[in-house]
Amino acid sequence: MGAQLRTERLLLRPALADDAEALHAIFVQPAAMAYWSRPRHTDIAETRDWLSGMIAIPPDQGEDFIVTLDGRVIGKAGLWRFPEIGFILDPACWGQGFAREALEAVIERAFTVHRLPHITADVDPRNQRSLALLARLGFVETGRAARTWQVGDVWCDSVYLRLAVRQ
Repeated sequence: MGAQLRTERLLLRPALADDAEALHAIFVQPAAMAYWSRPRHTDIAETRDWLSGMIAIPPDQGEDFIVTLDGRVIGKAGLWRFPEIGFILDPACWGQGFAREALEAVIERAFTVHRLPHITADVDPRNQRSLALLARLGFVETGRAARTWQVGDVWCDSVYLRLAVRQ
């Protein structure tokens, strides 16, 4: 089993095939998937396929974690492809500092273990909560682009962000 990261309240651990049901419960929620790079999932097979891809990330290309609270899966956070960070949490867990707590652990590991010179993020400009969180973590906007993601039949734009290693 890969690395585990412990924070004050959370455990970030490698994904397991058994996480499909818990992730699916998040991926079917319109609020959770409103700014995700694909439409909300309509059946468990989609989630299993997505999870298989997460589990199969080669260690030299990325490191993604399942986020748990008291043993319950509440989302995922990690570097799905170096150096790009990504995260999603169950909306029931929003506004409690869990995303920040998880991302701080991922960022620390990215810089100290993986020795990344920077971390990037690609965020839908409508996702004001994620943009605000990343800004609080020190990410700065480096650019914008229109029509970068087609999610279902809707074209979405991107805000590009970057966090440089702390000297």
